[in-house]
Amino acid sequence: MQKLTSLYSLFIEKLKCIDWLGPLALRLYLAPIFIGVGAHKFANWDDMVAWFGNSDWGLGLPMPAVMVFLAASAELFGGLALLVGAATRLVVIPLMMTMIVAAGTAHWDNGWFAIAPGDPDTSTAKVLATVGIPAAQRSLENSVEVGERVAAAKSILRRHGNYGWLTEKGSFVVLNNGIEFAATYFAMLLMLLFSGAGRWVSVDYWLSKRFK
Repeated sequence: MQKLTSLYSLFIEKLKCIDWLGPLALRLYLAPIFIGVGAHKFANWDDMVAWFGNSDWGLGLPMPAVMVFLAASAELFGGLALLVGAATRLVVIPLMMTMIVAAGTAHWDNGWFAIAPGDPDTSTAKVLATVGIPAAQRSLENSVEVGERVAAAKSILRRHGNYGWLTEKGSFVVLNNGIEFAATYFAMLLMLLFSGAGRWVSVDYWLSKRFK
């Protein structure tokens, strides 16, 4: 037992040599996502303001121009900061707030899944429903109907369209637009809040070395 404990301690000690890879991977994953959505908001300013402010078909938020500016700025400049690892623990805070707002306004009513489960037998909702999560149970029940709709759409496309070309880059799904991605990004940002940008490949690291 002592030998196993020693080996495990050695394993943990060796991992410390490459502990910067985790924060770097999170940053490089999140940075292009936030840069892209932030730039999209600025490039489509009028449409974004209309969507943020309209309560009939949009989000119905107050001061939509201000909200778009805050969200787009946090995403674009926060994404750039993540890319180079600058002020990481600070920039993730407005990004986390943006994810909370997005989950609560644009995605909450749609439940958890970003893509509607189309097969109840293989859906992760089956696992979540087993442990008693109500939203997962509803998703599992809806997946039967979703599966029927996807099957009907495929049948129509096979009969009247070039199905091989249409599905060459991926199969058809029903977009559910739930909170899954927003929650996932929030969790990744939370990790960066505690870990920082990581060593070696970040502006934060070299500034801390310079001004320590």
